[in-house]
Amino acid sequence: MNAPFHARGSALRDPFSAFVCDEATAELLRLVVAEMGWAPEKVNKGGLRNAVQSLSVSASPGILFVDMTESGDPLNDINSLAEVCEPGTVVIAAGQVNDVRLYRDLVASGIQDYLLKPFNPDQLRDAFAQAQMTLAGPRGGEQVVDRPHLSAAVIGVRGGVGASTLASSIAWLFGERSGRTTALLDLDVHFGTGALALDLEPGRGLTDAIENPSRIDGLFIERAMVKANDKLAVLSAEAPITQPLLSDGSAFHQLQEELRAAFECTVVDLPRAMLIQHPHLIHDLQAVLVVTEFTLAATRDTIRILAWLKSNAPQARVILVANRVPTVGVPEIARKDFESSIERAVDFVLPYDQKTAAQAAKLGKPLAEVGKTAKIGPMVNEIATRLIAVVDGKEAADQPSGKSLLGKLGDIKSLLPAKKQKQG
Repeated sequence: MNAPFHARGSALRDPFSAFVCDEATAELLRLVVAEMGWAPEKVNKGGLRNAVQSLSVSASPGILFVDMTESGDPLNDINSLAEVCEPGTVVIAAGQVNDVRLYRDLVASGIQDYLLKPFNPDQLRDAFAQAQMTLAGPRGGEQVVDRPHLSAAVIGVRGGVGASTLASSIAWLFGERSGRTTALLDLDVHFGTGALALDLEPGRGLTDAIENPSRIDGLFIERAMVKANDKLAVLSAEAPITQPLLSDGSAFHQLQEELRAAFECTVVDLPRAMLIQHPHLIHDLQAVLVVTEFTLAATRDTIRILAWLKSNAPQARVILVANRVPTVGVPEIARKDFESSIERAVDFVLPYDQKTAAQAAKLGKPLAEVGKTAKIGPMVNEIATRLIAVVDGKEAADQPSGKSLLGKLGDIKSLLPAKKQKQG
């Protein structure tokens, strides 16, 4: 009964259903069930016998709570329940018999847990949390692959260079192509587009975490994350712009810790201003994707951010992407001059594909998914593969640059037209 499932009809199942024997238990269940975001009306009267009758003619829920108080033969009745329950249902039983042998027999028969009545709300919450973890665990027949966690940040050197678009696509690719459970953490709490890019409602999880860091734990993450699919979950926000969210950064650090424990990959959409406010957020990252463009202002800011990363995150593999590069005409700064100024090569140059970008926004799908048959799709996939290779031990560290920051900034002036230099 309790093995996680992957049936074609699983999406049609109710997430929760309960069958109880008394009104006091029903009221307590409705209270906790509402907190979990489930429908309180799924708490039914009738106990274990009614559960067997109902499930013999209807689909089984993801999590089933059954009250065995009125059962004269609990083990036999549980076996009857197993005959009508679809594979993948997690069963939590409750009763008044305090017998360790009964508990062992019930667990051996396939139930997840047995709660002794009367129980309190915290016991219910813990039982439901364990049930959710079981549902989210490896599916029957799958082997758990012990892989190192990948923590990567995506930083745009300027607003509008497409860093958030790449962050959502890369997070999607980690799950879709690499088969790794992935969390997308969008730290632009007022104007973030992580959820929007995937056609999701962001929820209040991120703002609640900032306002109450002490609440952040594994159960909070389970409730706060918004699932995009089986492999990708998003923690984003659209906080009111009249509401400043002040934080010392502890909430962001705790979120990263919990996400590291719950997922195989974490992609942090990190606004560049947060590097100044919360530099500790980047200390444990293995990779940083710096997104830039071939303009004068972006050249300056690329130099500054690369220098900052070298000093504050020497452990991170830095991958530099030039995005939105025009395919017709010439960019403001030639690639050769750009690379000369920053004194390193650009790892990837992505063309400006306005048609694909507009289609992705219209459909609420990642750019990498919509553009998989266009030129840009395989290139974004290659970036995701390069990031995964960082923890798979196939990537070398960046070579240190020999020129000082002041010297690099001086190179920018050489890119200016002669007339502008004289005016300065």
